[in-house]
Amino acid sequence: MSDKVRLAVIGCGGIANAHLRGYQALVEKGVDIFSIEATCDVRKEAAQDYAGRVGELQGTIPRVYDNVEEMLKAEDLNGADICTSHAYHHISAIPCLESGVDIMTEKPFGVTIKASRKMIEVAEKHGRLTATAENCRRTPGQRTVRWALNEGKVVGAPRMFFAQSGTWNDPANIGDWHWRLSKELSGGGMVMDSGAHMMDTIRYFFGDVDKVYAEVRQIDGRFANHAEKGRVPSCHEDTWVAIITFKSGVVGTWSWTVAAPCASYLNVAFYGAEGVIRDSGDVFHPFTAQDRGEAERLDGKRYTMQKLREMYLETLSDDEKARLFPHGLEDGFALEIYDFIDAIKNRRAPEVDGWTGLQAKAISMAIYESGYSGEAVTIADVLDGKVNGYQQEIDEHWGL
Repeated sequence: MSDKVRLAVIGCGGIANAHLRGYQALVEKGVDIFSIEATCDVRKEAAQDYAGRVGELQGTIPRVYDNVEEMLKAEDLNGADICTSHAYHHISAIPCLESGVDIMTEKPFGVTIKASRKMIEVAEKHGRLTATAENCRRTPGQRTVRWALNEGKVVGAPRMFFAQSGTWNDPANIGDWHWRLSKELSGGGMVMDSGAHMMDTIRYFFGDVDKVYAEVRQIDGRFANHAEKGRVPSCHEDTWVAIITFKSGVVGTWSWTVAAPCASYLNVAFYGAEGVIRDSGDVFHPFTAQDRGEAERLDGKRYTMQKLREMYLETLSDDEKARLFPHGLEDGFALEIYDFIDAIKNRRAPEVDGWTGLQAKAISMAIYESGYSGEAVTIADVLDGKVNGYQQEIDEHWGL
């Protein structure tokens, strides 16, 4: 492909603003291989506002639509960057793929396993690319920790991890979540919302998951009963505890609650046979901040994240640096967008393709399915649809 990659942004709300900052970072680095030709949102005013900001960035204003099918009929596009609410990922992606347009969807890849599989099947049928917009694994911090836990052997062979958070939250804070409070629109709460990042992270660090056992609950009735003008009660979890077992033998505990009064706590620690790597951030985006985290060994050696990053970067060839951090980029959103555009241009698989996004999503869904059934579930059974009790009503709602 010799011309610029012609893109549309579908869904011009919250996360699309982070994508716009990613596009801006590319422009500032002199990346001149793409053009945003169209914006689309069911709220046309949102698409118009977004188009105006894109115009300030690239010098040409994209055409504006409030209907994906109409946009596809009118535009000659190569790719679509889908930033809609979760339930509309497959609804937006499938007509794009059928029209010969490659797609990148925000995480989680699809609202359910069936929705995700359908996107992948349509893409394969039409020879198109699918990508998952996963920004966290691309940051220098996560790249560094993956190396430190594996090739670098900084803390010995990986054994286990604990990512645990407990706070007391005012249910009034959920008011701005609007569509996220609906199971049919969101697919679930924080297990698969910000939790999608953590699920990709642990697969990136430790490989495929074998099975999951979880308790998923709404303990605090304040969340279930919270309803004000323009708001709906949250149907989602305020608490979960999940034990995650990997095919490699690594085991992890991932827990979160906003129903823990008085004493908040945070523990994010990844253990090897000879030490630990800790983060002081949160249980959803570990090691994404530049200078957050440290390693400690049994022999008394300690490494700041800055030192670990220096050690990791020294192992990379110039070609590897150019592949992982093209144009010197370190922002995860800019990197995920660049990877998608470059994949379209060079007809290669994106790093985080649809299947990779689906495998991460399956861990989140395994947590829900285990909580729903009260039993441990395997990722294989979740991916195959043999375990689908939690998702069934969502699939039926969308005709999947």
